[in-house]
Amino acid sequence: MMKRPLTTLALILIAITLSSPLLANDRYGKQKVVYHINGDDAQAQVAALRNVQNHVNAVGADNIELKIVMHGDGVSLVMDPDYLEGTKMKVANGTSEMQARIAGLKQQGVAFEVCANTLKGRNIPRDALYDVEDADIVPSGVAELSRLQQMGFTYIKP
Repeated sequence: MMKRPLTTLALILIAITLSSPLLANDRYGKQKVVYHINGDDAQAQVAALRNVQNHVNAVGADNIELKIVMHGDGVSLVMDPDYLEGTKMKVANGTSEMQARIAGLKQQGVAFEVCANTLKGRNIPRDALYDVEDADIVPSGVAELSRLQQMGFTYIKP
C-alpha cells in the first residue's frame, strides 16, 4: 500500500520539475525591456550583464525583447582597450572576457545600442567598438531610452 502514495508523489515532483520553465513563462509572459548603462565601472557592467542574463533565463529568450542602451561612460562596455588613446574616455572595458559575455547575450537576441552623440563628443571611432554595426548606433542614448519607454519597454537601471 505504501508504494502507491510514493509513486504518486514521485510523479507529482517530476511534473512540477518539468513544468517549472512553463510556469515562469506563464508568470511573466512577453516582455519588452531596456537596460540603461552609463557608467564605466567594469564590475558594475558585469553585474548588469548578469542581470540581463538572469532576466532572459527567467522569461525565456523567445518571450523577451531586450535592449541595452549605452551612452556616456557606458560606451566603455563595448570599447576595445587598444583604442583608448586619442579618445575622451577614461577606461575601455571591451576585453575578450567582456566580448564573450556580450556575444552570448547577442546569441539570445539581446540588442546593444550605442549613442552617436557620445561617439562624436568623445572622439571614439566605430572601429573601437566590439561588434557594433551602423544599425546599432542611435542618434541619442537618452532620447532612445525615452522613445523605447513610449513604445512600451520597461526601463531598468542596474
